[in-house]
Amino acid sequence: MPGAPDAAPAGEAAPASDVCPLPLEGLSANFRKHVDPKAPVPLRMMGAKGLVPMGPKEMATALYMLTFDADPGVREAAIKNATSLPDKIASSALRDETAEGLVLDFYARSLAHKPEYLEMIVLNQGASDSTVAAVAAHSNHDRILEIISQNQLRLLRHDGIVRALCLNSATKPSVIDSVTDFCVRSGLILSDIPAFKEARRRVLGGAAFSEEQSAEAAAKRALEEQDAEAKLMQLGAFGTQEGHVNEETRETDTRKMSITQQIMRLSVAKKIEWANKKGNKEVRTILLRDPNKLVQMAVVQSPRITEEEISKLSLSRVLPQEVLMYIYNNRQLTRHYNIKVNLVNNPKVPVAVSMRFLSLLRAAELKALAKNKNIPNALATAARNLSEKKSQ
Repeated sequence: MPGAPDAAPAGEAAPASDVCPLPLEGLSANFRKHVDPKAPVPLRMMGAKGLVPMGPKEMATALYMLTFDADPGVREAAIKNATSLPDKIASSALRDETAEGLVLDFYARSLAHKPEYLEMIVLNQGASDSTVAAVAAHSNHDRILEIISQNQLRLLRHDGIVRALCLNSATKPSVIDSVTDFCVRSGLILSDIPAFKEARRRVLGGAAFSEEQSAEAAAKRALEEQDAEAKLMQLGAFGTQEGHVNEETRETDTRKMSITQQIMRLSVAKKIEWANKKGNKEVRTILLRDPNKLVQMAVVQSPRITEEEISKLSLSRVLPQEVLMYIYNNRQLTRHYNIKVNLVNNPKVPVAVSMRFLSLLRAAELKALAKNKNIPNALATAARNLSEKKSQ
């Protein structure tokens, strides 16, 4: 899902533009004629006024797309309707984790005066980190700032959120202390933020630990991580480099051990960066075994991870429950048939979750599931009954 660009201050609407950054394919074929710039104005106006029956997510997306319309009337109608959606539609759309990041960013700014909607957006994993950072910078609602501060993975993945919380005068000192202490323990140091100086004293050495010693320790740690990252690059662990590594460096066991050793030299914050943004498949596989749950979650939420990787993970019996839960609760991932099949065959998945996928399986998979000795009896029986019903 594409993320939003750096968000404008909360409360400001998106500037009008000739081109919508979302393709028409972002909507179902039946609705595209109501947002297509080439369609007649009356059709687009119907979409802008909310006169076309759509689901909540489609409605919110269509209105966003129409705020870029070339016709001023259509554009104004779309903006007006977007900021006055019925609560039932707005709530459903803003909670939908399959919603585009750009769309959520637009509503975070357009509905900034409604904290109940901002709360839904910052809790939505589909919202981009930059959108959450913008909310953190401008919100004066304690509950929203508290929610943002508790998403530890986002904090380490995007230091702009940490900066925003620390520099926002509305953020409680206790929240700032909690965030900065956590970041220091995780290896994220933002020396230009005054609150981090106090956090370093609290976490690394107390009152006797001088600022000079603290700075030296941080600098030394940074150099160690730079060296480890440079060696990871040389080993072809960055992005998709694995296909371009020299055969001489592909002595599998030795190379894998070298990559593992370099990863172990990284702080939690840097591991998350490699898990989510920098590392290739080999790095992600290694980091899935990291003892820190935040690192494991960063892997499974990586925009680089492939359907094939998720499919294998969905069948894993050693995968941490938190990671498995993220997979089976993510509608974007479970739309893939092979992932659904793997989940119902995985004994670690709760029976209630597997049951909701059961009716979506084909006859062949149902028969195989009914014979699976590793799954709970209740699930096997339900698969058998459903298989027999479909065969009649």
